[in-house]
Amino acid sequence: MQHKFSRTELLIGSEGLARLNKSKVFIFGLGGVGSFTAEALARAGIGSFKLIDFDEICLTNINRQLHALHSTIGKPKVEVMKARLLDINPQAQIEIYKSFYSEENTDYFFAGEKPDYVVDAIDTVKSKVSLAKECYRRGIPFISCMGAGNRLNALSFRVADISKTSGCPLAKAVRKLLKQEGITQGFKVVYSPEPPLKPLKQYPDCATNCVCPSGDAHCSKKRQIPGSISFVPSVAGLLMAGEVVRDLLNL
Repeated sequence: MQHKFSRTELLIGSEGLARLNKSKVFIFGLGGVGSFTAEALARAGIGSFKLIDFDEICLTNINRQLHALHSTIGKPKVEVMKARLLDINPQAQIEIYKSFYSEENTDYFFAGEKPDYVVDAIDTVKSKVSLAKECYRRGIPFISCMGAGNRLNALSFRVADISKTSGCPLAKAVRKLLKQEGITQGFKVVYSPEPPLKPLKQYPDCATNCVCPSGDAHCSKKRQIPGSISFVPSVAGLLMAGEVVRDLLNL
């Protein structure tokens, strides 16, 4: 009998499907990168998720984020993403946290759990480093996305150990801080060596100049808007999903 994962089964077999269905993945950040990672993993057959993001969908997310539509502006990203993933796989188990990850609340998200994989699609350096450190300490497989903003060449993205990255300012900052923690290698990242482009213009901070129809109430934590385009962060997110699936299947 055919089923929704029949074509995936042709590639990885019934045992592979069963392995993915039993796996639990934590995804921190559901923006242009994380939203594509989450959906790709759901369509691959991952059976259990914990989704973490503090933000609501903004009008300026529509150009690159999978869950961003005019009908979803102002809604929490975790709620919209959960509904979308359940529409793909109603049997999936999905926990959501509308929260910002930081070193201070690590235990709140892990709570004694050891997921099969952790995906980092967070924007802030401090939080990325903290999450990497925690996964390293807890022995949890981990992959992190470096800078995807202000870029136009999706073909430049690649997968490497953090120690092998070059040309990416975010990766450099993460490497430096991890080195201070005694971590110089040991986890995967998706990164681009392409130098970030300088935006042609600067928009004011979205927190005080929100363009969303519902006003700035749900944009109060946003920073200066970087340049972005549909086909760059999505590629980075799909590359991360591919690495997660292959690692879970020991391919």
